[in-house]
Amino acid sequence: MYATEFLDLPALAGAGGTVRLPGSKSISNRVLLLAALASGTTEIHDLLDSDDTRVMLESLAQLGCTLSRDGAVLRIEGLGGQVKQRQADLFLGNAGTAMRPLTAALALLGGDFQLRGVPRMHERPIGDLVDALVQLGCPIDYLGNPGYPPLRIRPAQVSALQLDTPIRVRGDVSSQFLTALLLALPLAAGNRDVVIEVVGELISKPYIEITLNLLARFGIQVQREEWRRFTIPQGSRYVTPGRIHVEADASSASYFIGLGALAAPLPGANGIRIEGVGSDSIQGDIRFIDAARQMGAQVDSGPNWLDVRRGAWPLKAIDLDCNAIPDAAMTLAVMALYADGPCRLRNIASWRVKETDRIDAMEAELHKLGATVESGPDFIVVHPLPAGQWTPAAIHTYDDHRVAMCFSLAAFNPDRRPVRILDPKCVAKTFPDYFETLFSVVAADEVPVLCVDGPTASGKGTLAAELALRLGYHYLDSGTLYRVAGLATRRAGLEPEPAHEAAIADLARALPLCFDAGRVLLADEDVTDAIRTEAAGMDASRVSALPAVRTALTELQHSFRRLPGLVADGRDMGTVIFPDAPLKVYLTASAEHRAERRHKQLISKGIPAILADLRADLEARDARDSNRSVAPLKPAQDARLLDNSFLSIDQSVEQVLDWWRQAQPFETH
Repeated sequence: MYATEFLDLPALAGAGGTVRLPGSKSISNRVLLLAALASGTTEIHDLLDSDDTRVMLESLAQLGCTLSRDGAVLRIEGLGGQVKQRQADLFLGNAGTAMRPLTAALALLGGDFQLRGVPRMHERPIGDLVDALVQLGCPIDYLGNPGYPPLRIRPAQVSALQLDTPIRVRGDVSSQFLTALLLALPLAAGNRDVVIEVVGELISKPYIEITLNLLARFGIQVQREEWRRFTIPQGSRYVTPGRIHVEADASSASYFIGLGALAAPLPGANGIRIEGVGSDSIQGDIRFIDAARQMGAQVDSGPNWLDVRRGAWPLKAIDLDCNAIPDAAMTLAVMALYADGPCRLRNIASWRVKETDRIDAMEAELHKLGATVESGPDFIVVHPLPAGQWTPAAIHTYDDHRVAMCFSLAAFNPDRRPVRILDPKCVAKTFPDYFETLFSVVAADEVPVLCVDGPTASGKGTLAAELALRLGYHYLDSGTLYRVAGLATRRAGLEPEPAHEAAIADLARALPLCFDAGRVLLADEDVTDAIRTEAAGMDASRVSALPAVRTALTELQHSFRRLPGLVADGRDMGTVIFPDAPLKVYLTASAEHRAERRHKQLISKGIPAILADLRADLEARDARDSNRSVAPLKPAQDARLLDNSFLSIDQSVEQVLDWWRQAQPFETH
């Protein structure tokens, strides 16, 4: 997951390949609560691992549920309708799928509970659900603004609940209110039917279908009269299905369906294959397929897969009632930029009470890209954005995962404009690895590289590694390559000599190398110490004398240039390996200051060292490196010179990041 301040997406050119989606948030949190309310043990497979499911799991543990994991399988020992802890303060983040159902369940289970979340959760309405529960006889107090969390739930007597008349709840604000009641009210259906009546037009009906489907899996057969009246039969009780699989998230599938619809296919690929969700999905957002087809996408589907390819181009404009796909419809708003006319998305009033006011948010961010947008209480109209009119934009994500994900599709714009996603970690709510998954199936016109060159002991490795961390980029420590190649040569039983040059070059070209948090990993093995021995240094010198190995390692270095970008450090990164890099930095710390740094490092490790000898050695190495016949140490003509003699690491990092921001086309960062 990218936990950076921002993530820059370069202009993307095409897409192709296979993605495996995480589990559905809507299904995951419903299953967790039902498993907790049931008697017996439920084994849950493919559960979504995200912020929303974590807060639900933490809350269930606080209430006395026993949770255990066996690899990817979660086991929950149900409470059988009785909480073990009757007093708790539960923090639910911004998870509506946890806040609303837990409010209803805890109101009926009996106990003294406080439910709170992040500030945005305290702005999301819950009054209609609380009104229904209070009407039932459950004592609930608002701890802040009436109608909104945080809440205090005090003990209720199930025997004293008012069940003689139907429980009425509004359906035109959020379907989660009805879902919460449906999930919780079997607790009160001991000796009588429990009836729920919906007031007003029920929105997001497919989410209620998910709820009813899962209730049936746990033994609760709800009788439905159209979408107005729901009856939970007397004697209903939660029965664990024993084992249950969570299907992949259909809302998350929308980004890759949209990707397949608008991106040119990569050579050798036939569009995008999506695994984990398909035509038999119980999720309403699977109907996004129909919308994508209306816009021209070619979609084939099976029980657990989707194949999506670009069909009509440009995409076809649509006028669509999106009540059935409220979350996935946000993706349509970005796809509309690539249409042949204005797209109107209707019946989306629920957008205004989600993680943010999504109608306002989408309008504001689409404007940044250069689009013309109109909106109203329950609709948005997005006009296409022709070539030549796209603007580089820093997308504010409002701590809303779906804003971040759907705007990634704007990086396919015809003007080859980059897109900056602010606070990319917000995708952790439902799809922590979204951007990694996206990068696995797309290609860019040009992947950005930031080069940091400089003499020995200048601190270039420390600086470059921190820059990569701050930008969310890959990192290349070129100075270790010959040492790793020498180590791999020895392990392969080869002598580092000309007789084995071709074999060593083949080995070097395919080294499974990774740099992570100061460690050098070879096929996931930490070889940081192994390549620092005197013997490893000698082997490095011997393999470096082989021309075919030098060529192979150049190819290996180029392979590190992967999305979203690369920070590379060495002695010739900006002059030889990546001469087209948009930013090159050359460190110019004096031999005197570098020697002092090295001396302090050695002394701190208990290694004796003489400062004058260290300085002399560095000056000699500088002379040798500067006079090499191949790739001599020198700054690139367009490099930025940075004397870090008197700068801390943080100061050096901030200076380079400032240069990097200046080189980008965004107005903000």
